[in-house]
Amino acid sequence: MTTTDTRYPQTRWSLSDLFPAPNSSELENAFQTLDQLVAEFETYRGSLREDISVEEFLKILQQLEKIQNLGARLYAYAGLLFSEDTQNQTAQTLTARVEQFVADLTNRTLFFNLWWKDLSDEAAARLMPAAGDLEYWLEALRHFKPHTLSEAEEKIINIKNVTGVNALQMLYSSITNRYTFKITVDGEEKELTRGELMVYVRGADPDLRAAAYQELYRVYGNDGTILGQIYQALVRDWRNEQINLRKHRTPMSARNLVNDLPDEVVDTLLDVCASNVDVFQRYFRLKARWLKMNRLRRYDIYAPVAKADKHYPFDQAAVTVFDAFREFDPQIAELARRVFEEKHLDSEVRKGKRSGAFCWGAVPELTPWVLLNYQGRADDMATMAHELGHAIHSMLASHHSVLTWHSNLPLAETASTFGEMLLIDRLLKSESDPAVRRDLLFRQIDDAYATIQRQVFFALFERDAHEMVHQGASVDELANAYMENLRRQFGDAVDVSNEFRWEWVSIPHIFDVPFYVYAYAFGQLLVFSLYQQYKAEGDSFKPRYLKILSTGGSKAPIKVLSEAGVDVSQPSFWQGGYDFIRQQIEALESIPIE
Repeated sequence: MTTTDTRYPQTRWSLSDLFPAPNSSELENAFQTLDQLVAEFETYRGSLREDISVEEFLKILQQLEKIQNLGARLYAYAGLLFSEDTQNQTAQTLTARVEQFVADLTNRTLFFNLWWKDLSDEAAARLMPAAGDLEYWLEALRHFKPHTLSEAEEKIINIKNVTGVNALQMLYSSITNRYTFKITVDGEEKELTRGELMVYVRGADPDLRAAAYQELYRVYGNDGTILGQIYQALVRDWRNEQINLRKHRTPMSARNLVNDLPDEVVDTLLDVCASNVDVFQRYFRLKARWLKMNRLRRYDIYAPVAKADKHYPFDQAAVTVFDAFREFDPQIAELARRVFEEKHLDSEVRKGKRSGAFCWGAVPELTPWVLLNYQGRADDMATMAHELGHAIHSMLASHHSVLTWHSNLPLAETASTFGEMLLIDRLLKSESDPAVRRDLLFRQIDDAYATIQRQVFFALFERDAHEMVHQGASVDELANAYMENLRRQFGDAVDVSNEFRWEWVSIPHIFDVPFYVYAYAFGQLLVFSLYQQYKAEGDSFKPRYLKILSTGGSKAPIKVLSEAGVDVSQPSFWQGGYDFIRQQIEALESIPIE
């Protein structure tokens, strides 16, 4: 069944479910209420003893949940307001105010975390079972015990982050989101946002693909030294805190602990991906033959193989995504519709708006907010399915505490990537044009490359760059190392021109969340495994999948996956994902080249 009776126009979101306006009395009251809640929490310091009663302990946890809930609302409001217009000075000021305020409150409540981490194993074992949904959260906190500093030191770190690392990240965002790009299309020079420019890198015109990339990295390259210096400072800050102070084994180990993944599991993932560079190189050689090229240029890796630049109006895309979700399970389609119906979606393309896309879950009881920059391409529709998948994940886990509803990062891409695959299957079934169908199959491998191999090589670059900065490397040396990273990734299958040496300074994740990116590869390869199970098992698979999503962050990711029959510690598991990709490439190789 296809839903056609409702139109979904592109809109700007409403943040009124959080607060009416940046200058509203409700917002000011939230600051005051949060301060009062924390003041009450501070009176519990004297109760934190080895023999604290279960009742008193639970009372403290309940107060902490109230603080976290209201703090998350404030933080989300400021962040969403800034994302809709990064040049808005009111939003910039509010974001800075909230970050300072939250840092101060974090310092005032810090004593509880420090006490809990330092508590004896016997006392912790007595208290945790009574915490119910918070049991895993409490257990995971204790994993950080070897890397926790004194209360005074932890407070200093929180304070310096506001005017240090956080300020640098906001500066990077403010600089790069004001960029505009000029490109000549059909004889007319256009001034575009990054999102508008990137339409052309997936277009059929090879000259426009090249021009778009050249303009992108011309603009970033003009500020490459400054952006690179910001990155160097962020890397030094990360090392100073995570290695020198907290004594993590490696810079990446700090992220792995946050993700509650053993270093060995992450190393296995990266090693398997790095050893399979031939898979996508084989694909790029195939694509070159379809495009009548001796060898692809880096400009061409997302090029359509057929000139079927089909445009998908926004309302049609929304209905198609809903139908794809409904075919799997009506419940997830209705959850996706909630994002639209509650005006929690911002899909317009605007100057100053944050580029890319994201889903932001503020608190469990509110539908998440989704940001898109929708322009009618097939991959824009896939991005819609991806971000709505994140929202569905959050809503399925909304029965958990504010402290446990967010999924751990390794599982955070499960619902989003699964949603994309549901959409592609739907389009392949419904699309009658052979050129569009063929293009969709190629796009599926393009997206697998972008989500797996590209992200893993970003992570490998980060690992190298952190060590290089520690050894005193210049920005130019980092850019040269990035070019070497691209050569290892593409081999002789793709020509890479010199402007791509500045690609790394255009990747917000490596500035904002060091080593975040491997989670994309983790999620994509995991979903390939789960999706194959779905195809093999049909309806009997669905409860197991929905259980993974509904768990949220209330269990360790390894345990969640183990309960679903997945062992990510084995190289063979990750290799299975590449075997799936090989099968798709072989299917494409069987199609006669026109």
